[in-house]
Amino acid sequence: MCGFIGYINGTNVIDHHQTIENMMNTIIHRGPDSGGIHSDDKVTLGFRRLSIIDLSDVANQPLYSEDGNIVLVFNGEIFNFQELRADLIEKGHTFKTQSDSEVIIYGYVEYGVDFVKKLRGMFAFCIWDKKNDLQFIARDGFGIKPLYYSEHTTDGTFIFGSEIKSFLPHPSFIKELNKQALRPYLTFQYSSMDETFFKGVFKLPPAHYMLIQNGQKQIVQYWDKKFHAKEAPIEKYIEDIRSTVKESVEAHKISDVKVGSFLSGGIDSSYITSLLRPDKSFSVGFADYEDMFNETNLAKDLSDTLNIQNERRYITADECFEALPKIQWHMDEPQSNPSSVPLYFLSELASKDVTVVLSGEGADEIFGGYAWYQNSGRMQKYEKLPLGLRKTLRGMAEALPKNQYTNFLIKGAQTVEERFIGEAVVWDEVDAINVLKPAYKNAPSVKSITKRIYDEVPGDDDVTKMQYLDLNLWMPGDILLKADKMSMAHSIELRVPFLDKEVMELAKDIPSRYRVNDIDTKYVLRQAAHQELPEEWAKRPKLGFPVPIRHWLREEKYYNMVKEMFTTDFANEFFDTKQLVGYLDEHYEGKANRGRYIWTAYVFLVWYKKFFVDMV
Repeated sequence: MCGFIGYINGTNVIDHHQTIENMMNTIIHRGPDSGGIHSDDKVTLGFRRLSIIDLSDVANQPLYSEDGNIVLVFNGEIFNFQELRADLIEKGHTFKTQSDSEVIIYGYVEYGVDFVKKLRGMFAFCIWDKKNDLQFIARDGFGIKPLYYSEHTTDGTFIFGSEIKSFLPHPSFIKELNKQALRPYLTFQYSSMDETFFKGVFKLPPAHYMLIQNGQKQIVQYWDKKFHAKEAPIEKYIEDIRSTVKESVEAHKISDVKVGSFLSGGIDSSYITSLLRPDKSFSVGFADYEDMFNETNLAKDLSDTLNIQNERRYITADECFEALPKIQWHMDEPQSNPSSVPLYFLSELASKDVTVVLSGEGADEIFGGYAWYQNSGRMQKYEKLPLGLRKTLRGMAEALPKNQYTNFLIKGAQTVEERFIGEAVVWDEVDAINVLKPAYKNAPSVKSITKRIYDEVPGDDDVTKMQYLDLNLWMPGDILLKADKMSMAHSIELRVPFLDKEVMELAKDIPSRYRVNDIDTKYVLRQAAHQELPEEWAKRPKLGFPVPIRHWLREEKYYNMVKEMFTTDFANEFFDTKQLVGYLDEHYEGKANRGRYIWTAYVFLVWYKKFFVDMV
């Protein structure tokens, strides 16, 4: 796990060595072990290394081909590198390191850009092919590793790298807020578009690569995550999951440094931990809320059962509020998923003992684990009524004040495309528009963002459509981004064995009724996990990573802290602050639960202050 930053030189005359040094220093947390630079008359590359495989200096990057024509900077791990290496050696290539990085160089030499299709792992990389004047930039199929790019510069400099903050020291980069990002963020809780909160800075989509040659840019998709169910007995899929996930964990634990696991009380991390059997697992909870927001006892119980040492700690509200500016600095863009906060402290805890951790992210998206995917028994019965009657009742409900009953009637006559925008829904879009100042209202609607993904799978069933949307929007935009940024903030590598190409190819085949049915969500995975886990763990419902935000915001200290932020001059640039404070007061006085509304707006302002007020 590492980080890189690079640029294609623009027309301004600058000190490239000093510039790239300054840019690299902003991401030193991604690679505290060593740094390296390549600079020529066209391209400048910087790399920070966190040593995981082949700890020797010879594996430092930038890495060069034998003839010096190919230069590589690479962040991530290739889990089938030994197989690829053997193939390339057989074809006559000579390796100077034992690292997984070098297979990318000679794989490209041997197979060209299509070699990216052979890679099994988490990665973002840049190959500079000097002989062909070609820049080849690629990102893994799930978006486990981040990769940003921008040409929003004064002289045409093209910048790319692992974190946006590393763009800021470049003297030609134009730092400017993207006004269209705020409105959808309030509903989604994360940056949901390809263009980020920084104007002109884009994310390279997962499973895509970019080619830059002779000033021309081309973005190509090389893999997709579409489901295509194949009929087979469920017993076959149970056994296939057991063998495939076990093999994935074996591949993901390859390391020359210590490996541990994150462990909650849920099935996903428990399944991974039971297969990995590390020396240590790591868990966090919340001080003063141990009875309400705490899975550490469950994690300790499973660790004891597996004969694993469990390290755990309890976080206070003071610690969380104090760390929030630093968390948003590491995130690069505002991200108000409450679980980012405990994940930050969990990574800090693990970093004292290990350099690599395995975690359970991705199981919900590929095996169908979210409650949204499963209709309630009441809704299933209601949907047996004629659609025409349900539409009539929906029309009547839409004219009445919102409550649980009108919401039920509205949902019961909606298509999945109308009712489901992804796992996270915070601000009602109408409320979001109303609270924003005019300059920020004219932005892409939530439905326009989800539509481009739904349009790729028009004929799939509802469960599959929802999973496909989450796999392509929520997972890379929220789940994986915070996993990468929070772990890298503490210089540890987080690996996700469920998000493996082989596991996904298997999941694509599984009929949706085995994924989600009347009995349970993630049904077939639970059956497979039951072979490795005690029954109570395999059947435990999903809890997520609950955080007591709504309780904190009813304490005077934190109410005042948030109110102070809501009434700043810069808050008034974006929001009708009277409305914001009204929501805050309503929550504080216990009249309504507005905790997530408040937190999402507060996080944006914390982020904006960090990047645009404090950094003039």
